[in-house]
Amino acid sequence: MLKVWGRISSINVRKVVLAAQALELPFERVDAGLAFGIVQTPQYKAQNPNALVPLLEDGDFTLWESNVIVRYLCARHPQRGLYPQDLRARFDAERWMDWQQTTLNNASRDAFWQLIRTPEQQRNPQAVTASVAATEPLLAMLDAHLARRAFMAGDTFTMADIPIACEMHRWWGLPLEHPPHPHLRRWYDGIRQRPAARGVLDLPLS
Repeated sequence: MLKVWGRISSINVRKVVLAAQALELPFERVDAGLAFGIVQTPQYKAQNPNALVPLLEDGDFTLWESNVIVRYLCARHPQRGLYPQDLRARFDAERWMDWQQTTLNNASRDAFWQLIRTPEQQRNPQAVTASVAATEPLLAMLDAHLARRAFMAGDTFTMADIPIACEMHRWWGLPLEHPPHPHLRRWYDGIRQRPAARGVLDLPLS
């Protein structure tokens, strides 16, 4: 059975759990990171020298980096259809996964940390404002993209949808005024209704 190390409050752990549930794979998740500790132990760092979550154990094979784990699981179970077989479709999906990690997450992260993880008296309002200013144009871009297709990489749900759905769960869970973005909302609401989203996209932020 797969073992996923990491607390479900982590967006990166949520990606892996959402992928495993979408693939209908049995797995065990072990809380690790922040208050749960574990990640600084020699045993854990021997498998993930970054001392971060998530960490995947698949038999004697271990893997870290959340989007890579999502790719691995989807590629290992191609019959589920989440890993595009056509080369262009696959790299279209890859592109959006990389964009989530390098662009969207970088823009949105500060607002999350300030509003959820930082005590109110220590918050930096300017950091929140800057994060919103950086994120909202990216969401407008996503909205325009999803006006022309059902899912991130075309007509079907693929690995590309998983990281961005987790990102939207985090962003729309923040106590902010959120512009409507109707196409993005339609896409996200559809993913939230999937059985795989239970215990992932229906959780409060922490």
